[in-house]
Amino acid sequence: MKRLLGGCYAVVAPLILVPVTFLVCLIVIAGPTLAIRRELGRFGVRLMLTAIGVPLIVRGREHLPAGASIVVANHASYLDGLVLAAALPRRFSFVVQDGAANWPLVGFTLKRMGVIFVNRASAHQSAQLTRQLMRRLQHGEPIAIFPEGTFRPEPGVMRFKDGAFLIAARTGVPVVPAGIRGTRRLYGGGRRLPRWSVVHVDIDAHATAASGGRDAALALRDRMRERVIALCTEPDRAAVGTDVPA
Repeated sequence: MKRLLGGCYAVVAPLILVPVTFLVCLIVIAGPTLAIRRELGRFGVRLMLTAIGVPLIVRGREHLPAGASIVVANHASYLDGLVLAAALPRRFSFVVQDGAANWPLVGFTLKRMGVIFVNRASAHQSAQLTRQLMRRLQHGEPIAIFPEGTFRPEPGVMRFKDGAFLIAARTGVPVVPAGIRGTRRLYGGGRRLPRWSVVHVDIDAHATAASGGRDAALALRDRMRERVIALCTEPDRAAVGTDVPA
């Protein structure tokens, strides 16, 4: 019976989700200002999850600083960016892989929501992005990023790339760890069809680098990674030797 219900959900959920997503994208794109588009996007994600019976539970918003900060979270599914956008206030800008910009309709929707796209394969573009992010942070704009850079089907947190933490050390802004649970089961692991799951986003207390140097940035990176692992309750892939160098 459980397998039958799971099979029914896997078929029915996409039939509901596709038209709702299409409608949400059109509404967001039509929003007259960035603030309105972001608020519509946050509401739209919650509507999409509700439409397929998925609860979104967010804890720890009180840990978010009022000004500039960098939220770092684990990455387990294509849904993580949407879920984190719904969990965080609309003032946050998101950094995502540039491939998402080419997704039909969704890519244009992300652009309209002010998402920052990164091409990690281009050193020149990465340097430009670093300068852009530093300017935004210095003007008080908070940013959210997935420091693993990508995700894999197997559960576990990969090594964090250094960039976000070097920027945090240079600008002196706090870094906020967040753990996402449930998205890997919902739509991860290389699956084509979803499985029902509750989705949790847990936000913990922020920390800053001891100085603006590289050593302080790397120490902050390692500390934040430990806290993200604890929050998302997935294994440390680097510790068991299944990760690749960053």
